[in-house]
Amino acid sequence: MPHKIPKQQLLEVKSNMELGQTGIYTPSMIIGTSSLGNLYDATPYEQKLELVMASLDFFPDGIVFDSAGKYGAGLALETLGQALYDLQVPKDNVLISNKLGWRRTPLTGTEPTFERDVWKELAYDAVQEISYQGILNCFEEGNELLKGFDAQLVSIHDPDEYLNQSDSPKDYEKRFADILEGYAALEELKKAGKVKAIGVGSKDWKVIQKIYRHFPLDWVMIANSMTVYDHPMELFGFMRLLEKEGVGIINSAVFHSGFLVGGDYFDYRKMNETDPENRKKYKWREQFFSLCKSCEVDPAHACIQFALQLPGVNSLALNSTSIKRIQANAEFCESPIRDSFWDACKELGLIADYLSEFKLNKAE
Repeated sequence: MPHKIPKQQLLEVKSNMELGQTGIYTPSMIIGTSSLGNLYDATPYEQKLELVMASLDFFPDGIVFDSAGKYGAGLALETLGQALYDLQVPKDNVLISNKLGWRRTPLTGTEPTFERDVWKELAYDAVQEISYQGILNCFEEGNELLKGFDAQLVSIHDPDEYLNQSDSPKDYEKRFADILEGYAALEELKKAGKVKAIGVGSKDWKVIQKIYRHFPLDWVMIANSMTVYDHPMELFGFMRLLEKEGVGIINSAVFHSGFLVGGDYFDYRKMNETDPENRKKYKWREQFFSLCKSCEVDPAHACIQFALQLPGVNSLALNSTSIKRIQANAEFCESPIRDSFWDACKELGLIADYLSEFKLNKAE
């Protein structure tokens, strides 16, 4: 049976924040579950069970898990549901976000056909299915995999990828109409009381912006888009608008798949240091690490605090395969970094000049 975290090691989490105007309160850290779907590495169920138990211990007053049918072709949802079932967790003690749009299919080869070389030792493949009925199918499949721990935060996952598959302007518009049909399905689920809030999860923030012009989202999840490494001024302005209009923001993938904290992947792609196109990223990381070392700041702490202090951000969705890292990340969420560090980042050109008038340390 997995160990329990000693009481004296439990993190004291500050009061939860309301996610936009949904009436739902979330901690500053949401537990990402892609590792439960064998992201980059296949781990035994017992190890995954320990991660879920540790996460529950760190957030005894309310926890949010973020998952998706795409994560391991449903393996993450299945593992999370099994772990919650085995731990006999009351359903009211957890809130689950399920990003919809990918469904399980039989695995016909040795590797899945989506995001090759990313997901390991899967028993299924997955295909994108975005439409009115497709989203309803994904919702039902997700709840079945979760063993009755129904998702209450729902969104359409990777609408940017779906649109990028278009082969003509006409096909693009047809695909966008499919996305809006999917949101009509989510709206019906919300009106029926089956879900609490509707959002979107996308790596391309401009697609989020386009959807928001057509559908009144409750919350958005931006990924790989607003980080200490990459923070477009236009996205900053859009986030200010969302904040003003009461739309919750969850920031995710703030480490760019681990690259900003020393990993080998950047936005789910294996990096090669000898590739000229990658040298800029490696050079930035070298300077970033050097500054962090001189200022005695953990690189993960800097990534987390930058992403969390931005306009309208309620929470970060963070994923890890390490219990110690989950605890450290949660503590980093609760610990602002002094202004002198951010000033040094600006002087070195690590973060954009336009942020000079924006206070990254809201605690001071």
